[in-house]
Amino acid sequence: MHLAKPSLNALYEIAEGQQGLFTARQATQLGFKLGSQHHHVKMGNWIRLHRGIYRLARFPQGDQVQMVLWHLWSQNRAGEPQGVYSHQTALSTYELSDLMPAKLHLTVPPTFRRNAAIPKVLVLHWAGLKSSDIETMHGFRATRPFPTILTLAREAATAPDLLEQALAEGRRRGLIRLNELAQAQADATLPAWFTALLKKHSA
Repeated sequence: MHLAKPSLNALYEIAEGQQGLFTARQATQLGFKLGSQHHHVKMGNWIRLHRGIYRLARFPQGDQVQMVLWHLWSQNRAGEPQGVYSHQTALSTYELSDLMPAKLHLTVPPTFRRNAAIPKVLVLHWAGLKSSDIETMHGFRATRPFPTILTLAREAATAPDLLEQALAEGRRRGLIRLNELAQAQADATLPAWFTALLKKHSA
């Protein structure tokens, strides 16, 4: 079956905003029925990256395709991605420290469930996030720099020197505001050593 050109253009537009990736659901909504999806994979037009997730073969492959892939993987039944990159992965995304996590940390809502096994590349965290703590990137979402650092400080899973490096770099690049540092100093859930760092970098 030949699809109308507008459907092909629309698919490209969706993929363009997702670094060349799209879901089977998105394709279906544009008129690409199941049979035609298999055809495009067989012909080499689409590359199947995961169940129900594809990449346009001719779309330039960027450095963060994996980030978009697992963001799309986290979609709910309505086709809305639920995952937000957080913890060490978010910190690495902003390049605020020398931290290089081996796995991708993704925070999902408490109600998030999957029948299949969680991919080994992912570390899931179930929590509710405030919209003000989330930043939209190119095809995925991540927690903002300062909320990310606060989470890592509370969980004591990251070396203090890396968090101090992230604070200093975030301040230098204008990604962390002075008022954020001031407000956090009154947070009793933060360890004393980190509160001292906040005071140091507020000067």
